[in-house]
Amino acid sequence: MIDRRGVLRGAVLLAAQPLLGCATASRSSLTGSLEQGTLVVGRTDPDAQVFVGDTKLSLSPSGLYAFGIEYDRTTPIVLLIRHANGTRETQSVVPVVRHYEVQSIAGLPEDYVSPPPDIAERIKREHEAVAQARNRDTGGTGFAQGFDWPAAGIVSGVFGSQRILNGKPRAPHFGVDIAAPAGTPIHAPADGVVAMSDDFFLEGGFTLLDHGHGVSTCYFHQSSRTVAVGQAVGRGDVIGHVGMTGRATGPHVHWGMNWFQVRLDPSRSTTTPAPPRT
Repeated sequence: MIDRRGVLRGAVLLAAQPLLGCATASRSSLTGSLEQGTLVVGRTDPDAQVFVGDTKLSLSPSGLYAFGIEYDRTTPIVLLIRHANGTRETQSVVPVVRHYEVQSIAGLPEDYVSPPPDIAERIKREHEAVAQARNRDTGGTGFAQGFDWPAAGIVSGVFGSQRILNGKPRAPHFGVDIAAPAGTPIHAPADGVVAMSDDFFLEGGFTLLDHGHGVSTCYFHQSSRTVAVGQAVGRGDVIGHVGMTGRATGPHVHWGMNWFQVRLDPSRSTTTPAPPRT
């Protein structure tokens, strides 16, 4: 059975077709749960070239790389590794289908559900800035550490759930909500660098951490932010505090993860026990 709590816990090898090719034995490995909306971490020879489809991935000096599986992907992902000696390894990664929940939230101010044109334009600008920050492809390897839960509390919202806001269907919820008293510390779940820190209309107090190779995590609704853009943070460092700024009906932190623009479920990459659920 797939361990649904963590990508890296136990170094679970992907149960897809083995890496095959001209090499007599695989020099590469993958860890991950293979589910829709999850992060996959790989390792191979540092002088190899790795492709996911037509996309060439960056490798760390030790041969680490990462890619994400889209939350609704059903078609196989083709992974190709070209070694310096001319040998090749290939794998077809078939996503495990997930069944997402439906969550209804009532009592939100209408501007947060159907914003007027001026606010809609502000939201568009803010989301474009976040998308640009998520395009970073840096050399950090915090993504390969496995992630801690960033705050103590209760899980009140899960990744992929269809959101019904004030009775109106909206986009899925691409993150994990952790409800906790206002002021509860939020910790960096892995080593990284602060790529963005700002106050946004929907997200409120917002921080984006770059964990290297296109992997980032973000934190919404903070009452305070304690780190600055460009600052290096270590696993466990306090980066802010739980609040209810932006579109929130109670104090909590929304915890998101991306591989570039691919939205991922951070709860599937954790190495520490999950908080209880409401």
